Amino acid sequence: SSAFLQLCSRSSAMRIDQEVKLDFKDVLIRPKRSTLASRSEVSLERTFKFKHAKQEWTGVPIIAANMDSVGTFEMARKLAEFKVITAMHKHYTVDEWKAFAANGGKDIMQYVAVSTGISQADREKLKQVMEVTGANMICVDVANGYAEAFVDCIRKIRADYPDKVLMAGNVVTGEMTEELILSGADVVKVGIGPGSVCTTRKQTGVGYPQLSAVMECADAAHGLGGRIISDGGCTCPGDLAKAFGGGSDFVMMGGMLSGHDESGGEVIEENGSFFKLFYRMSL
Repeated sequence: SSAFLQLCSRSSAMRIDQEVKLDFKDVLIRPKRSTLASRSEVSLERTFKFKHAKQEWTGVPIIAANMDSVGTFEMARKLAEFKVITAMHKHYTVDEWKAFAANGGKDIMQYVAVSTGISQADREKLKQVMEVTGANMICVDVANGYAEAFVDCIRKIRADYPDKVLMAGNVVTGEMTEELILSGADVVKVGIGPGSVCTTRKQTGVGYPQLSAVMECADAAHGLGGRIISDGGCTCPGDLAKAFGGGSDFVMMGGMLSGHDESGGEVIEENGSFFKLFYRMSL
């Protein structure tokens, strides 16, 4: 369990939240009887209907993180074969997107999310990318999902793309999950600081144990007809099971999908072994 400091106001002292909060490592799933004879009988596919986009999507609810060492065109092509989503990193140029779409990329757009920040330049680039790709999903990603400017941007993007699936984050509390959904987000990204190479908790002191964040935000989102993504903190397949068990609709992974042929990052050699650089980033 962990104790938390909560800022009550700019001028007052903090208070300590004594409620027990849990990370994935703090719990195990208790087994129950099953009618399944084999794991091969299990289907990983889910079908979701999104609150604002008013459309359905079917696939495996796992998302490759929009980090430039993970969210690559190569990753998208490979994961689409398994009906898995890739949130592309935002550093691809419009010309690179155009080339991707011209070389078969449009065939997998139901498993691709275009990432963007919230500046005017970001929104102008997003418009160009959407025009050349016809992508169906947008991922608006910032370091501080609690900023008023972020919420305002979500409203504007929803107005610009009323029929697109809109992901937005990151946050870790139920009230902010609700605000983002009411502002136009279909799916809220949940997680601040749990990633394997994320330093947010060390650098800012801000964060929330991931499983508790997932449980609280899922409850808030589902009450409004929204969805959530558990973003960060998964180091093994069991962590994904715990995230889904906690109520998450999707799970986003970075470190677990890094270091592959399809991943970005420079290849380095160390003591006769080869590695790919994998590092934290924020939009």
